[in-house]
Amino acid sequence: MKILDAHVHIYPDAIADKASKAISDFYGYHMDYNGSVAQLLKEGKDAGITHYLVHSVATTHHQVASINAFLHSEVQKHPEFIGFCTLHPSMTEDEIAQELDKVIANGFKGIKLHPDFQRFYVDGEDAMKIYRVNNGRLPILLHMGDKRTEFSQPERLVKMAKQFPNTVFIGAHFGSHSCNEKIPLYKGLDNVMFDTSSSFAFMPDLKIAKDAIDMLGYEKFMFATDYPMWDAKSELNYLYSLGLTDRELDAILFGNAARLLGIN
Repeated sequence: MKILDAHVHIYPDAIADKASKAISDFYGYHMDYNGSVAQLLKEGKDAGITHYLVHSVATTHHQVASINAFLHSEVQKHPEFIGFCTLHPSMTEDEIAQELDKVIANGFKGIKLHPDFQRFYVDGEDAMKIYRVNNGRLPILLHMGDKRTEFSQPERLVKMAKQFPNTVFIGAHFGSHSCNEKIPLYKGLDNVMFDTSSSFAFMPDLKIAKDAIDMLGYEKFMFATDYPMWDAKSELNYLYSLGLTDRELDAILFGNAARLLGIN
């Protein structure tokens, strides 16, 4: 059985421990893994993961080129990796266009943005600059729904999905993270998908996850772990416990991502 982990952070070995600690400090909980590629592949193999959507986040404009070069080199080395590039909202439109041309030529399949780390509003002008330049060329994966900030509130993505209908947006963490009560806002949006990462642990009742999948459509969801945050076996067990049909599970574990990313 093919299983694609649709939300994976990876870092060069020299900075993996430091980078994962920064994430741990930001969210205030312990992580079992350090974000290295070797650890990802070992842990993923043990859990039966066959494909990985890999990315990393540039916290400054000047990190973009080097991070994308690192991601490209890892995708070249590992055929099971699918790369999503990073961009930064402080880039000019010309710089965004040049970087997009480069990453698309290098085989990247999408864009990853993190409003809370990169400190921009999902519906702010800096973000819309990226959406305009991209203009549907690549899907955009966005961290969504941290109650502690206003940057990534779900209603902001709902607004952008309507304003940029040619772009597929992926709302990470069920599109809600710690704002589960806002999941219904996404109903009826054809160009928004979701990953399951960093979600189950924040749901007081897993019925929230099953209800979201039933309401929004199983074909909109992709399994994901948010490595190095969560253990893949545990995240899979959460998903398996929801009482989904085999057809729904196959789609969430691989089929939906394969259709979006054009892989088999």
